[in-house]
Amino acid sequence: MRTVHVHLFPGQGDFTIASLVRETRSGGGLREVARQVYEQIDEVTAERRLPALAPWLLGPNPPGGRELAEAPVGTSQLALFGASMTVHQALCASRGEPATLLGVSFGEIAALTAAGAFAVDDGARIAYDLAQVLATCPGGLTLLRCSEDTAQTLIDLLELTGEAVVACVNDDRETIVSGPTAALEAVELAARGEDLAAVRLRLPFSSHHPGLHDQAKVFEQAVRAYPVAPLGPVVYSAVAGRAYTSTEDLPRRLADCLVRPARLPPVLRLAGRARPAALFEAGPGSALADSARRVLAGPDTTVHAPLGDAGFRW
Repeated sequence: MRTVHVHLFPGQGDFTIASLVRETRSGGGLREVARQVYEQIDEVTAERRLPALAPWLLGPNPPGGRELAEAPVGTSQLALFGASMTVHQALCASRGEPATLLGVSFGEIAALTAAGAFAVDDGARIAYDLAQVLATCPGGLTLLRCSEDTAQTLIDLLELTGEAVVACVNDDRETIVSGPTAALEAVELAARGEDLAAVRLRLPFSSHHPGLHDQAKVFEQAVRAYPVAPLGPVVYSAVAGRAYTSTEDLPRRLADCLVRPARLPPVLRLAGRARPAALFEAGPGSALADSARRVLAGPDTTVHAPLGDAGFRW
């Protein structure tokens, strides 16, 4: 019987380059995979006149998080896309191909690329295109340590419905709210008044907000420029709330990530129906794996964050 693995592709909220830099410094298979991935991506950085990532991230003086964030628009998104593809490909080499992929927000680009819908270089171009669109999305994103219902109640009590909106539901303890800066400040103040932690994400844009309809259309048209191949593994979308079908309009589904919320628990449970032997976070952090552990809590569920868990064995 085939061992079922699931690869989880995170969004931008938990991105840190330090874990990838640390794990690739020792050399070995992961470093070689990273080199190959980023050299493919550097075809795109050259086109878009961005810093070449392979020599920068894998060289003797890699950037810190702030330096990467201050680089030209699109640089950090391409670095994150590359980190996800690196972990995915390294896991495929050591553990075998996954039966299922699950994408959350920005992570859907890497998930669909890993599933064969897009070539790696085109996946990188899509990540760059999204970065350009996100630069036109005013506002921000705030993480609240509470359930979706509690977050929505705060928004309603503040009479901010339509301004501040639930953007992402990570699990029953974490909800992300999107909206204009003033609305987020009001939500954060109200949350702290209820002894709820509220943390503004270090992302200079909003997303998953119905007010971004125009930006979503621009992004959809950009994605339509790239060829789309049939999906290999099953791909679940936290925004669509289901697995993608063979006739899916993928450019539109990716654009939905700008205007529709991502709800992780329902799709995690759907992916869990196959009783996977393990789930792996294909990214540089561990927040998505932590949510998966909470949602799928049980003795038969094993969740790993290869770049976030100390001592992970490739």
